[in-house]
Amino acid sequence: MVIPGYSRVWKLSILFFVFMRQGGSYCSYTVAERFRFIIYLNVWRCTTISNLMINEQIRDKEVRLIGPDGAQLGIVSSREAFAKAQEAGLDLVKIAPQAKPPVCKIIDYGKYRYELSRKEKEAKKKQKTIDIKEVRLSPNIDTNDLKTKVNAARKFLSKGDRVKVTLRFRGREMAHMASSKHVLDDFAEHLADVAVVEKAPKIEGRSMTMFLSEKR
Repeated sequence: MVIPGYSRVWKLSILFFVFMRQGGSYCSYTVAERFRFIIYLNVWRCTTISNLMINEQIRDKEVRLIGPDGAQLGIVSSREAFAKAQEAGLDLVKIAPQAKPPVCKIIDYGKYRYELSRKEKEAKKKQKTIDIKEVRLSPNIDTNDLKTKVNAARKFLSKGDRVKVTLRFRGREMAHMASSKHVLDDFAEHLADVAVVEKAPKIEGRSMTMFLSEKR
């Protein structure tokens, strides 16, 4: 089954479509057809997963070549670059495909992917995720409960999280929502040494909310 003039992805799609349309089992295909299908599938997965072109996949007319020791080897044909990589017992990897001409380096592809993966993991560790933690209060909260809620919010803030403070109203308390704003103001005052009011108290349905964030 020869399909000239199509990209690998289209070849894979067409082969799979034909396979499904014919309704035959996988075993109904010749060994050559099965082998070709598997090759297209593996090449497609490789280029999609890694987003890197290596060795025979690099077919540019010319590339800027970097040696395994980092030395600039000039602009050469991709065939010559691949030959040099083979001579060194290493791989030819296109590390800057957008450059003109593309930049390729002679390296150990396995080690290169490992280093990229390690750097990505380190970068993710450095990225701090800020969560929003909620603390709920009532208009008639007593002193002890208020202190407990303040301490909980303090812990959240110390971890770099934002704190959503919700003052919840029920029944007749709804008639005094505006006059209960002082509960949130007092809460923020207790945390003034570690927090700033990011969003001032605002009525939302049956609640009044306020957002606090860590003081920088």
